[in-house]
Amino acid sequence: MFDSGVGGLTVLAALRRILPDAPVIYAADLAGLPYGKKTEAEVAARVCGLLGRMAERYHPRLICIACNTASTIALGMVRDVLEIPIVGTVPAIKPAAAMTRSGVIGLLGTEATIRQSYVDNLEREFASDKLLLRHAAPGLVDPAEAKLRGNPVDATQIERAVAGLLERPRANEIDTVVLACTHFPLLRDELQSVLGRDVALVDGAEGIARRIVALTEGQPFARSEPDSAITTGAFGQFERLARELAKLGIDEIREF
Repeated sequence: MFDSGVGGLTVLAALRRILPDAPVIYAADLAGLPYGKKTEAEVAARVCGLLGRMAERYHPRLICIACNTASTIALGMVRDVLEIPIVGTVPAIKPAAAMTRSGVIGLLGTEATIRQSYVDNLEREFASDKLLLRHAAPGLVDPAEAKLRGNPVDATQIERAVAGLLERPRANEIDTVVLACTHFPLLRDELQSVLGRDVALVDGAEGIARRIVALTEGQPFARSEPDSAITTGAFGQFERLARELAKLGIDEIREF
């Protein structure tokens, strides 16, 4: 399971609930964080290169790119390069379109995610009769990373990050918001406070977990070593996540 940081842990949590026996390596590219401010070429080169090296070293039966930005940019390229199942993470526009009553949906993502043609295609296919208001909220990534490390979240940071969405025409009609970054569900309570308790927050974690279950159906699982987390970044920074990682069954932390 690969992400630029700790956002993918929201996907891992969903996977553990329905497939607890699956051995997992969680890979965090902290040295490349944040992806949302990089160009498409930078993200594609980094993700393809890292996943190629990780696949060669660890021989996984499946890779989950638990990052919306990486998936919307590089999913097709990674599938072309690696001959194993690749599960991506894309904005949950389909379920949001099915849920909305007002027909007005907000979408919070990184700058890179919200401008992708992949998102255009999802909107055209599943929400052509809805109003999708996209908003780049990169200011949510750092608070999410901080919260998981046990640091307090400044409510004004959350308010500033989503203010632009709430200022858009017809924003008062939003009843459903897509959290199009795996970091953002870590701030679900804080976002709910700002957006309102009547607004449904939708992310793709459960759907991704179900897809992994479907692709591994009937396959036996056995552990030869503890589940682990690896990072490209500063090891000391990653090590501070040991308690949270342990809650998700990750018992070993190491550098990549």
